[in-house]
Parts: sequence; structure tokens; C-alpha cells
Amino acid sequence: MELSNRHVVITGGAGGIGSALAARIAAEGARAVVVADRDADGAARVANGIGGLAVEFDAGREDSVQELVRRATEANGPIDIFISNAGVPGSLGGPEAPDETFDEAWRVNVMAHVWASRALLPEMLERGEGYLVNTASAAGLLTQVSSLVYSVTKHAAVALAEWMAIEYGDAGIRVSCICPQGVRTPMLELAMEDAVGAAALSSGGLIEPEDVADAVAAGLREERLLILPHENVAGFLALKGSDPERWLKGMRKLVRNARTGAAS
Repeated sequence: MELSNRHVVITGGAGGIGSALAARIAAEGARAVVVADRDADGAARVANGIGGLAVEFDAGREDSVQELVRRATEANGPIDIFISNAGVPGSLGGPEAPDETFDEAWRVNVMAHVWASRALLPEMLERGEGYLVNTASAAGLLTQVSSLVYSVTKHAAVALAEWMAIEYGDAGIRVSCICPQGVRTPMLELAMEDAVGAAALSSGGLIEPEDVADAVAAGLREERLLILPHENVAGFLALKGSDPERWLKGMRKLVRNARTGAAS
């Protein structure tokens, strides 16, 4: 799908990957771009810079997702591409994370995609065309060794995109899932505080949000399910699928070495 003359909505658009996506999509000649974020001032700055519409938005509430779809449609007509990009890092560590942390991550990292699909699919199916794009992470294909919460919710986001692509692909609905590894954004800072997380994220090199936006533009044009801005992720995914025990041994070695280095 070409981005020119399209109505595109981007959540989590006030900064990081979201703002880079907004700028790139506008440069591609989109007809209308809506920038949604709970940071209303940040969303307004990004939208004003590209001549788009800013909407204050809470990805953790279904009524907010519905209101975003309503406002965007009212302003610009049917939505062609909805990029559900908002996300939260959860917390470092494992099952000791509080239920409230799991709940927030589940709502923002998973249910926001479900709610967007629920709001958009009836009209898209009637038209026989539409594009649903979810931002997940390489953690959803591999793992994020420093955060169980992030890993679990991002795996669910990938599974959701895969199911939607199978179920609705023949009806004209396109689905992509963006799965970057280490990207220089504010969210990265939390994971980099942990030596193990930093080692895993740095293994494929740290890239800029604009690099992700470039990969997304190419991926949408080719209508690929998995958009992988880091080339090494495809190789790790192939190894994980073909020889999971070898992959687990390698990941355990990475964790051991990171912890040993941090302790010395």
C-alpha cells in the first residue's frame, strides 16, 4: 500500500518512533495525519509541524480509542491506515512485578490493538480495504531478558497481528507488526539501566527512530506482516524456530556474561 493520499492515524505520536513515523508519513504525501498521545502538548507540536490533527489519547482505555477513531473520521473521512504505536515498558524483573504493572501493560501493549481493530474493522470490511499496524518489539519474537511484563505483552501483540492477518487478509485488510530491537527513545532508557537488558538490546546495534520510520514505510509499501528494522532479528528468529534449545543456551550465556560483567 502506498502512503500517498492516505488518511493515517498514529498513536503514541508525541515522540520517539511515533513522531518519526508522523514526519515520514507526511513526507510520503499522506492526505491527512492524526497524531494521538496522552501528552497533548507533545502531540500538538508534532501535528503542527506536519499540518496534521492532534488528539489527546489514552491507549489504556477503550472509550479513548473509540473517541480517537470518531474524531479522526469526522475530520478526515475513513481511516486508511491505523498505526497503534503507543506502548509502555512495564517494569524490570520477573513475576514479582505487581498486578497493576501487568494490567497497565496488558491494556496498552495488547488491548489497545484489540480495541482499535474492534472500532475500525466493520467500516474497513465494508470498504474491502484497510491497514492495521501494531508496534510490538523484537521482544515479541524473541524475548526481553530484563522484563517479563514487556516480553509477555509484546508476544501477545505479535500473536494478535498474525491472527488478524490470517483471518482478514482475504477480505482486503492488511496487517503489519513493527518489531524493532534497540531504538534510541525514552523507553529504551529504562531497559538500559539493567546490564542484562542493555546487553541484549545492544547486540543488534542501537538505531534512531527515523531508521524505524524508513523500515515501516518500506514494509507498508510491500505489505509485510513483520517489519524488522534490525536485520539480525530475522536470523535470531530463524534460529529460535529451527533449534530452540541452542537459542536458549545462547540467551542464557548472554545473561550470565552480562551479570558477570556487571558484578566485576
